[in-house]
Amino acid sequence: MGEVLVLVDHVDGAVRKTTTELLTIARRLGEPAAVVLGAGADAAAATLGAYGATKIYAVDAPELAEFLVAPKAEALAAIAEKASPSAILVTSSAEGKEIAARVAVRLGSGIITDAVDVDASGAATQSAFAASYIVTAKVTTGTPVITVKPNSAAPEEAAASPTVEQVAVTFSEAATKARITEVAPRAKSGRPELTEAAIVVSGGRGVGAAEGFGVIEALADSLGAAVGASRAATDAGWYPHAFQVGQTGKTVSPQLYIANGISGAIQHRAGMQTSKTIVAVNKDAEAPIFELADYGVVGDLFAVVPQLTDEVAKRKG
Repeated sequence: MGEVLVLVDHVDGAVRKTTTELLTIARRLGEPAAVVLGAGADAAAATLGAYGATKIYAVDAPELAEFLVAPKAEALAAIAEKASPSAILVTSSAEGKEIAARVAVRLGSGIITDAVDVDASGAATQSAFAASYIVTAKVTTGTPVITVKPNSAAPEEAAASPTVEQVAVTFSEAATKARITEVAPRAKSGRPELTEAAIVVSGGRGVGAAEGFGVIEALADSLGAAVGASRAATDAGWYPHAFQVGQTGKTVSPQLYIANGISGAIQHRAGMQTSKTIVAVNKDAEAPIFELADYGVVGDLFAVVPQLTDEVAKRKG
Protein backbone atom coordinates (compact mmCIF):
# COMPACT_ATOMS: atom_id res chain seq x y z
CA MET A 1 0.00 0.00 0.00
CA GLY A 2 1.16 3.52 -0.76
CA GLU A 3 1.62 6.41 1.60
CA VAL A 4 -1.37 8.44 2.72
CA LEU A 5 -0.43 12.02 3.56
CA VAL A 6 -2.13 13.52 6.62
CA LEU A 7 -1.78 17.27 7.13
CA VAL A 8 -1.16 17.73 10.85
CA ASP A 9 -3.28 20.26 12.70
CA HIS A 10 -1.06 21.43 15.55
CA VAL A 11 0.15 24.38 17.59
CA ASP A 12 3.93 24.29 18.05
CA GLY A 13 3.88 20.49 17.98
CA ALA A 14 0.80 20.00 20.18
CA VAL A 15 -1.29 17.74 17.94
CA ARG A 16 -5.04 18.24 17.89
CA LYS A 17 -7.50 15.36 18.16
CA THR A 18 -8.66 15.92 14.58
CA THR A 19 -5.27 14.73 13.34
CA THR A 20 -5.40 11.50 15.35
CA GLU A 21 -8.79 10.87 13.73
CA LEU A 22 -7.28 11.38 10.27
CA LEU A 23 -4.39 9.04 11.05
CA THR A 24 -6.90 6.37 12.09
CA ILE A 25 -8.75 6.77 8.78
CA ALA A 26 -5.47 6.87 6.84
CA ARG A 27 -4.55 3.38 8.07
CA ARG A 28 -7.54 2.02 6.14
CA LEU A 29 -6.08 3.41 2.93
CA GLY A 30 -2.36 2.75 3.25
CA GLU A 31 0.70 3.79 5.27
CA PRO A 32 0.02 7.02 7.18
CA ALA A 33 2.64 9.72 6.65
CA ALA A 34 2.22 12.94 8.61
CA VAL A 35 3.00 16.37 7.19
CA VAL A 36 4.04 18.94 9.81
CA LEU A 37 4.18 22.50 8.55
CA GLY A 38 5.95 25.00 10.79
CA ALA A 39 7.96 24.42 13.95
CA GLY A 40 7.12 21.45 16.13
CA ALA A 41 7.82 18.27 14.15
CA ASP A 42 10.01 16.75 16.87
CA ALA A 43 7.50 17.65 19.59
CA ALA A 44 4.68 16.11 17.55
CA ALA A 45 6.53 12.90 16.71
CA ALA A 46 5.49 10.92 19.81
CA THR A 47 1.77 11.58 19.32
CA LEU A 48 1.90 11.01 15.56
CA GLY A 49 3.78 7.73 16.05
CA ALA A 50 1.31 6.58 18.69
CA TYR A 51 -1.49 6.83 16.13
CA GLY A 52 0.30 5.04 13.32
CA ALA A 53 2.37 7.59 11.39
CA THR A 54 5.29 5.70 9.87
CA LYS A 55 6.94 8.83 8.48
CA ILE A 56 6.90 12.55 9.17
CA TYR A 57 7.56 15.12 6.47
CA ALA A 58 8.56 18.40 8.10
CA VAL A 59 8.72 21.84 6.53
CA ASP A 60 9.89 24.63 8.83
CA ALA A 61 10.16 27.85 6.85
CA PRO A 62 9.42 31.44 7.93
CA GLU A 63 7.00 31.87 5.02
CA LEU A 64 4.57 29.44 6.67
CA ALA A 65 4.05 31.82 9.58
CA GLU A 66 4.50 35.14 7.79
CA PHE A 67 1.98 34.68 4.98
CA LEU A 68 -1.55 33.37 4.56
CA VAL A 69 -2.58 29.91 3.36
CA ALA A 70 -0.75 29.76 0.00
CA PRO A 71 2.71 28.73 1.33
CA LYS A 72 1.16 25.87 3.30
CA ALA A 73 -0.62 24.66 0.18
CA GLU A 74 2.58 24.86 -1.87
CA ALA A 75 4.51 22.94 0.79
CA LEU A 76 1.92 20.15 0.95
CA ALA A 77 1.74 19.97 -2.84
CA ALA A 78 5.54 19.79 -3.11
CA ILE A 79 5.61 16.85 -0.69
CA ALA A 80 2.80 15.14 -2.60
CA GLU A 81 4.66 15.56 -5.90
CA LYS A 82 7.71 13.95 -4.32
CA ALA A 83 5.98 11.15 -2.40
CA SER A 84 3.24 10.23 -4.93
CA PRO A 85 0.78 9.28 -2.16
CA SER A 86 -2.35 7.23 -2.68
CA ALA A 87 -4.43 9.94 -0.95
CA ILE A 88 -4.18 13.19 1.00
CA LEU A 89 -6.31 13.79 4.10
CA VAL A 90 -6.91 17.22 5.64
CA THR A 91 -9.09 18.42 8.52
CA SER A 92 -12.29 20.00 7.24
CA SER A 93 -11.76 23.45 8.74
CA ALA A 94 -11.92 26.74 6.85
CA GLU A 95 -8.13 26.80 6.44
CA GLY A 96 -7.94 23.07 5.78
CA LYS A 97 -10.45 23.24 2.93
CA GLU A 98 -8.63 26.16 1.33
CA ILE A 99 -5.31 24.32 1.52
CA ALA A 100 -6.91 21.17 0.11
CA ALA A 101 -8.49 23.05 -2.78
CA ARG A 102 -5.22 24.75 -3.71
CA VAL A 103 -3.35 21.43 -3.53
CA ALA A 104 -5.95 19.69 -5.72
CA VAL A 105 -5.64 22.40 -8.36
CA ARG A 106 -1.84 22.25 -8.27
CA LEU A 107 -1.85 18.44 -8.61
CA GLY A 108 -4.67 18.32 -11.15
CA SER A 109 -6.59 16.06 -8.78
CA GLY A 110 -10.18 15.61 -7.70
CA ILE A 111 -11.25 16.81 -4.27
CA ILE A 112 -13.98 15.82 -1.80
CA THR A 113 -14.81 18.16 1.08
CA ASP A 114 -16.64 17.68 4.37
CA ALA A 115 -16.52 13.88 4.35
CA VAL A 116 -17.94 12.17 7.42
CA ASP A 117 -16.33 8.81 6.61
CA VAL A 118 -13.80 7.28 4.21
CA ASP A 119 -13.71 3.54 3.58
CA ALA A 120 -10.80 1.30 2.60
CA SER A 121 -11.51 1.80 -1.11
CA GLY A 122 -11.20 5.57 -0.79
CA ALA A 123 -14.95 6.18 -1.13
CA ALA A 124 -16.04 9.13 0.99
CA THR A 125 -19.42 9.63 2.64
CA GLN A 126 -20.88 13.15 2.71
CA SER A 127 -24.05 14.77 4.02
CA ALA A 128 -25.56 16.95 1.30
CA PHE A 129 -28.33 19.57 1.08
CA ALA A 130 -28.46 20.29 4.80
CA ALA A 131 -28.00 16.58 5.56
CA SER A 132 -31.17 15.67 3.65
CA TYR A 133 -29.14 13.19 1.56
CA ILE A 134 -26.21 10.89 2.20
CA VAL A 135 -23.80 10.80 -0.74
CA THR A 136 -20.98 8.38 -1.45
CA ALA A 137 -18.31 9.77 -3.77
CA LYS A 138 -14.90 8.75 -5.02
CA VAL A 139 -12.14 10.74 -6.69
CA THR A 140 -11.37 9.36 -10.15
CA THR A 141 -8.69 11.81 -11.31
CA GLY A 142 -5.22 12.19 -9.82
CA THR A 143 -4.40 11.84 -6.13
CA PRO A 144 -7.58 11.95 -4.03
CA VAL A 145 -7.64 15.01 -1.78
CA ILE A 146 -10.24 14.59 0.98
CA THR A 147 -11.18 16.90 3.84
CA VAL A 148 -12.81 15.12 6.78
CA LYS A 149 -15.08 16.68 9.41
CA PRO A 150 -14.00 16.51 13.05
CA ASN A 151 -15.47 13.63 15.10
CA SER A 152 -15.91 11.46 12.01
CA ALA A 153 -13.78 8.65 13.47
CA ALA A 154 -12.79 7.49 16.93
CA PRO A 155 -8.99 7.82 17.27
CA GLU A 156 -7.33 4.44 17.62
CA GLU A 157 -3.72 4.01 18.63
CA ALA A 158 -1.36 1.90 16.54
CA ALA A 159 2.20 2.40 17.74
CA ALA A 160 4.83 3.16 15.11
CA SER A 161 8.31 4.68 15.13
CA PRO A 162 8.23 7.39 12.49
CA THR A 163 11.32 8.81 10.83
CA VAL A 164 11.44 12.57 10.35
CA GLU A 165 12.41 13.90 6.94
CA GLN A 166 13.09 17.61 6.62
CA VAL A 167 11.84 18.97 3.30
CA ALA A 168 13.06 22.20 1.72
CA VAL A 169 10.45 24.07 -0.31
CA THR A 170 10.94 27.01 -2.66
CA PHE A 171 7.85 29.19 -2.53
CA SER A 172 6.50 31.07 -5.52
CA GLU A 173 6.22 34.85 -5.60
CA ALA A 174 2.43 34.51 -5.77
CA ALA A 175 2.39 32.59 -2.48
CA THR A 176 4.01 35.46 -0.60
CA LYS A 177 1.64 38.26 -1.52
CA ALA A 178 -0.71 38.32 1.48
CA ARG A 179 1.39 38.95 4.59
CA ILE A 180 0.15 38.40 8.15
CA THR A 181 0.68 41.68 9.98
CA GLU A 182 -0.65 40.80 13.42
CA VAL A 183 -1.64 37.75 15.43
CA ALA A 184 -3.76 38.03 18.58
CA PRO A 185 -4.44 35.00 20.80
CA ARG A 186 -8.10 34.16 21.23
CA ALA A 187 -9.47 34.46 24.75
CA LYS A 188 -9.66 31.01 26.31
CA SER A 189 -12.95 29.86 27.82
CA GLY A 190 -11.60 26.57 29.16
CA ARG A 191 -14.11 24.74 26.97
CA PRO A 192 -13.34 22.57 23.92
CA GLU A 193 -13.18 24.10 20.45
CA LEU A 194 -16.76 24.15 19.10
CA THR A 195 -16.09 22.31 15.82
CA GLU A 196 -13.96 19.63 17.51
CA ALA A 197 -15.99 19.02 20.68
CA ALA A 198 -17.43 15.58 21.39
CA ILE A 199 -20.38 17.22 23.18
CA VAL A 200 -22.07 20.50 22.26
CA VAL A 201 -24.76 22.25 24.31
CA SER A 202 -26.57 24.98 22.36
CA GLY A 203 -29.12 27.65 23.19
CA GLY A 204 -31.60 29.42 20.94
CA ARG A 205 -34.40 31.94 20.96
CA GLY A 206 -35.99 30.18 23.93
CA VAL A 207 -33.09 31.29 26.15
CA GLY A 208 -34.75 34.71 26.10
CA ALA A 209 -31.73 36.94 26.86
CA ALA A 210 -27.97 36.96 27.18
CA GLU A 211 -28.31 36.14 30.88
CA GLY A 212 -30.26 33.02 29.93
CA PHE A 213 -27.10 31.44 28.53
CA GLY A 214 -25.93 30.94 32.10
CA VAL A 215 -27.91 27.69 32.35
CA ILE A 216 -26.55 26.58 28.98
CA GLU A 217 -22.96 27.22 30.06
CA ALA A 218 -23.51 25.47 33.39
CA LEU A 219 -24.71 22.30 31.65
CA ALA A 220 -21.86 22.49 29.15
CA ASP A 221 -19.28 22.81 31.91
CA SER A 222 -20.75 19.86 33.82
CA LEU A 223 -20.36 17.72 30.68
CA GLY A 224 -17.00 19.12 29.55
CA ALA A 225 -18.78 20.37 26.44
CA ALA A 226 -18.57 23.29 24.04
CA VAL A 227 -21.29 25.94 23.93
CA GLY A 228 -23.15 26.73 20.70
CA ALA A 229 -25.94 29.11 19.75
CA SER A 230 -28.57 29.45 17.07
CA ARG A 231 -28.57 32.31 14.59
CA ALA A 232 -31.55 33.88 16.37
CA ALA A 233 -29.56 34.02 19.59
CA THR A 234 -26.41 35.46 18.03
CA ASP A 235 -28.30 37.98 15.89
CA ALA A 236 -30.02 39.18 19.06
CA GLY A 237 -26.61 39.76 20.62
CA TRP A 238 -27.13 37.19 23.36
CA TYR A 239 -24.01 35.18 22.44
CA PRO A 240 -20.97 35.87 20.22
CA HIS A 241 -21.32 35.05 16.51
CA ALA A 242 -18.19 32.88 16.73
CA PHE A 243 -20.35 30.27 18.47
CA GLN A 244 -23.18 30.20 15.93
CA VAL A 245 -24.08 26.73 14.69
CA GLY A 246 -25.78 26.57 11.31
CA GLN A 247 -25.52 27.05 7.59
CA THR A 248 -24.08 30.55 7.97
CA GLY A 249 -22.17 29.64 11.12
CA LYS A 250 -20.12 26.62 12.11
CA THR A 251 -20.84 23.01 11.27
CA VAL A 252 -20.49 20.56 14.15
CA SER A 253 -20.65 16.79 14.27
CA PRO A 254 -20.30 15.79 17.94
CA GLN A 255 -21.16 12.52 19.60
CA LEU A 256 -23.87 14.36 21.57
CA TYR A 257 -25.72 17.58 20.66
CA ILE A 258 -28.16 19.12 23.16
CA ALA A 259 -30.43 21.79 21.64
CA ASN A 260 -32.19 24.01 24.18
CA GLY A 261 -34.91 26.43 23.13
CA ILE A 262 -34.05 25.93 19.45
CA SER A 263 -36.97 25.47 17.06
CA GLY A 264 -34.98 23.52 14.48
CA ALA A 265 -35.12 25.73 11.40
CA ILE A 266 -33.34 24.32 8.34
CA GLN A 267 -30.57 26.92 8.74
CA HIS A 268 -29.65 25.50 12.14
CA ARG A 269 -30.19 21.87 11.18
CA ALA A 270 -27.67 22.25 8.37
CA GLY A 271 -24.97 22.86 10.94
CA MET A 272 -25.65 19.96 13.31
CA GLN A 273 -27.62 17.19 11.60
CA THR A 274 -24.64 14.85 11.43
CA SER A 275 -24.39 14.75 15.24
CA LYS A 276 -24.43 11.14 16.43
CA THR A 277 -27.07 11.66 19.15
CA ILE A 278 -29.38 14.69 19.35
CA VAL A 279 -31.33 15.73 22.44
CA ALA A 280 -33.88 18.56 22.24
CA VAL A 281 -35.49 20.59 25.01
CA ASN A 282 -38.32 22.86 23.87
CA LYS A 283 -41.66 23.91 25.36
CA ASP A 284 -43.31 23.74 21.91
CA ALA A 285 -44.24 20.12 21.25
CA GLU A 286 -44.60 20.92 17.53
CA ALA A 287 -41.09 22.36 17.13
CA PRO A 288 -39.34 20.91 14.04
CA ILE A 289 -36.28 20.01 16.13
CA PHE A 290 -38.21 17.05 17.56
CA GLU A 291 -38.40 15.49 14.07
CA LEU A 292 -34.61 15.27 14.15
CA ALA A 293 -34.00 14.50 17.82
CA ASP A 294 -33.18 11.05 19.17
CA TYR A 295 -34.51 12.15 22.56
CA GLY A 296 -36.85 15.07 23.28
CA VAL A 297 -38.14 16.83 26.37
CA VAL A 298 -41.21 19.06 26.06
CA GLY A 299 -40.80 21.65 28.77
CA ASP A 300 -39.36 24.97 29.90
CA LEU A 301 -35.60 24.81 29.46
CA PHE A 302 -35.12 26.86 32.63
CA ALA A 303 -36.82 24.06 34.57
CA VAL A 304 -35.34 21.12 32.63
CA VAL A 305 -31.71 22.12 32.04
CA PRO A 306 -30.77 22.91 35.68
CA GLN A 307 -32.19 19.53 36.72
CA LEU A 308 -30.07 17.85 34.06
CA THR A 309 -27.00 19.77 35.25
CA ASP A 310 -27.64 18.70 38.84
CA GLU A 311 -28.10 15.06 37.80
CA VAL A 312 -24.84 15.10 35.85
CA ALA A 313 -23.05 16.53 38.87
CA LYS A 314 -24.50 13.83 41.14
CA ARG A 315 -23.41 11.02 38.83
CA LYS A 316 -19.92 12.48 38.47
CA GLY A 317 -19.57 13.08 42.19
